[in-house]
Amino acid sequence: MNGLNAALAELDQLDQDFRAPQPVDIAICPPATLISAAAARLSGGAIALGGQTCHPAPQGAHTGDISAPMLRDAGARYVIVGHSERRADHGETNASVRAQAQAAQGAGLIPIICLGESEDQRRAGQARAVVEAQLDAALPDQAPFVVAYEPIWAIGTGLIPELSDIAEIHDAMRANLLARFGADVAQSVPLLYGGSVKPDNAVAIFALENVDGALVGGASLRAADFGPIITALKASDGA
Repeated sequence: MNGLNAALAELDQLDQDFRAPQPVDIAICPPATLISAAAARLSGGAIALGGQTCHPAPQGAHTGDISAPMLRDAGARYVIVGHSERRADHGETNASVRAQAQAAQGAGLIPIICLGESEDQRRAGQARAVVEAQLDAALPDQAPFVVAYEPIWAIGTGLIPELSDIAEIHDAMRANLLARFGADVAQSVPLLYGGSVKPDNAVAIFALENVDGALVGGASLRAADFGPIITALKASDGA
């Protein structure tokens, strides 16, 4: 819930810096109020747009909600579903996240499915089990989709897991996808890390084998912070 029309100037700077075709995928997920205006400004460039959530129904009497077809109509290509803040603030469950992901796919959007453990679960040694349970319950039955691992305790706190811990979870997620979908699909699904990603830690995170990119929160609000993260990904083997 950040960003008014004045913030589109940051988007203009990113578009200027990364307008040519890029070797990596770049997407911005602004508030729904800015998607149409952002789409007009980014037309013909390399930066895609996404929504921050969607309702599982395509239309209906759901005052205040926004559907996947509405996001697509406004110019979005992606939509984030199941972010921990949505789960905490709006009671979203793995089942409802799966329904949202399926609705997104039905509207021609690519869902970015968020999952991650709490601090208590991490301390109890349950992080991997929690993430794998979320994968089993929240993923749709077919691609395309993106998976974003965001340890809840790292979001906006400046804290991140040890690199070995990030690697463990991402390796486990890839193995889970391999077992469920087979090699072709599993290798095509981007696995993103999110949670206090910044220019000064992005290079090390992107060097991990099964980290394909990042879901960036606070550092995406300013082009001066987000641009170097994109550059770090371009310099890595990420995609």
